[in-house]
Amino acid sequence: MTFHPKSDFLGVVMERGFLADCTDLQALDDALRAGVVPAYIGYDATAQSLHVGHLLNIMLLRWLQRTGGKPVTLMGGGTTKVGDPSFRADERPLLSPAQIDANIAGMSRVFARYLAYGDGATDAVMLNNAEWLDGLNYLEFLRDIGRHFSVNRMLSFESVKSRLDREQSLSFLEFNYMILQAYDFLELYRRHGVRLQMGGSDQWGNIINGIDLTRRVLDHEIFGLTTPLLTTSDGRKMGKSQGGAVWLDGALLSPYEFWQFWRNTTDADVGRFLRLYTDLPVEECDRLAALGGSEINLAKIRLANEVTGLLHGAEAAAAAEATARAVFEQGGVGDDLPTVALTAGEVEGGISVVQLFTRAKLAASGKDARRLIAEGGARLNDAALTDPGLMLGAGDFAQPVKLSAGRKRHALVVLEG
Repeated sequence: MTFHPKSDFLGVVMERGFLADCTDLQALDDALRAGVVPAYIGYDATAQSLHVGHLLNIMLLRWLQRTGGKPVTLMGGGTTKVGDPSFRADERPLLSPAQIDANIAGMSRVFARYLAYGDGATDAVMLNNAEWLDGLNYLEFLRDIGRHFSVNRMLSFESVKSRLDREQSLSFLEFNYMILQAYDFLELYRRHGVRLQMGGSDQWGNIINGIDLTRRVLDHEIFGLTTPLLTTSDGRKMGKSQGGAVWLDGALLSPYEFWQFWRNTTDADVGRFLRLYTDLPVEECDRLAALGGSEINLAKIRLANEVTGLLHGAEAAAAAEATARAVFEQGGVGDDLPTVALTAGEVEGGISVVQLFTRAKLAASGKDARRLIAEGGARLNDAALTDPGLMLGAGDFAQPVKLSAGRKRHALVVLEG
């Protein structure tokens, strides 16, 4: 039986492809129609920025706010000290409190681009679970909360089972993570009336734990909703590029590189990504996705402009498009290309092109750079590069040096001073 939502939020979620699972679609739909529903997604502060892998759920919070809900971004100041073991092969490195605080500050800047924070009924709020986790009394927590969890059931969750099946150690510290996340949901309901937790489908078990705990302790109904774990049509994990993580921080990944990531979307993914990662009406997404032949590139440029505009602003998106046009269509350099600055000392005696390609992150290693050159994929100032042993001296940097890996990845190297 096909479910037809009456609430605006679930209508958007289902039409645009955000839905993987929901604990009770009908009851959630009724709650959304009855009033403002506060909903949260949790983010552990394991890095100094969010990356493209987080963007799907950030857009979900954005649509929640646009359809009359209240987004809650929960920062894991407490749970980051433990580390989520879900589907990981090893234990996360433990971070200091100062590192966690710095990471939260970096992540907060990203959320502010997508959500409107404030004191209004549908304004977003940012909370930190250290507020209630840092002061827990261990014995009281075991007695009041731990008694509601079955170890047998916890061991059956796929996120834990997959780790144990591979005979990889799961520390008691990590095993406690799912209890702490469940407790987050209980506390958010108690303190802020949060009735919905959302997240990727890998969080389903943790979300169910929070719902069960709240029902057992308070006998109240709350909900869970998950989004699909995305891979591109060619099987790659969404959010990864040849250069590594696609960061949502302009200091870690330039707006041009971010724009280029979306411009390089495969034809088969354009329509899906337009629906998930832009504010464009579904009808416009479908029109663009239906473009055939070389016209699909127009849809890719629109996708890159829309997504980059949301994160970095319309001017940055326009500058990135102009740079791409200068590089690809006119054979120029482009003002907005990623740039590597060398000191005079670094080029004294010469610097190899292999080093330049690795410094510019156009190759992952020296071996990777040499392979790129051997296979004919490297260019220097738009000329084919065939000698991996080529050395450049200070005189070669009188003008910026343009490096190219394939047709779509470029960088500039300049000499400071």
